[in-house]
Amino acid sequence: MSRFAGRKRANSLNATSSRGFTLLELMVTISVLGILAVIAFPAFTSITNSNRLTSAANQFAVDLQFARSEAMRRNVRVEVCASADAATCSGDDWQNWIVRDAGAVLRVGNAKAPVQMVASAALVADDNKITFRPEGLARGDDDLVQDVSLQPCIATDNPPENMRVVALGSGSRVSVNRHDGGGACEAVDDGD
Repeated sequence: MSRFAGRKRANSLNATSSRGFTLLELMVTISVLGILAVIAFPAFTSITNSNRLTSAANQFAVDLQFARSEAMRRNVRVEVCASADAATCSGDDWQNWIVRDAGAVLRVGNAKAPVQMVASAALVADDNKITFRPEGLARGDDDLVQDVSLQPCIATDNPPENMRVVALGSGSRVSVNRHDGGGACEAVDDGD
């Protein structure tokens, strides 16, 4: 007998001695995976919603900072406003907004569903626009420094802090803070 015949015989013994999963083992494995999925799904939903809120808040904060720097760099007024057509300041729906100077649109931003953009009462009172002047301060039509905010929100309890407040504070500094809206998307008063 050749030395290869012995190997062939050993390999065939290993193949017949190995077996697959039993039905019981497969059912236990699927049950464990199901339990893990039920435990992980709420955490995954919370992380996804939190990331959506943070992304929308950061995009708006960056656009505010861009508008401020462009106002100072160009020595002109630059506005950030709600825009239905991505070309003009129109309406009060902040799902879409633009950054513009007197002559052109400089940047377009938007928040994708399920994120809702909620304007503070002070922002609505300032004609739904934030106007940066060449000195770098945001001032309303009354020449007072604007103290306004826009709040990206998802109407959910998962995560509990279902809002981000993008606020324009003293010295026209931009801040982003988490806020527990109690699962609802209602405007937060400026200063809260």
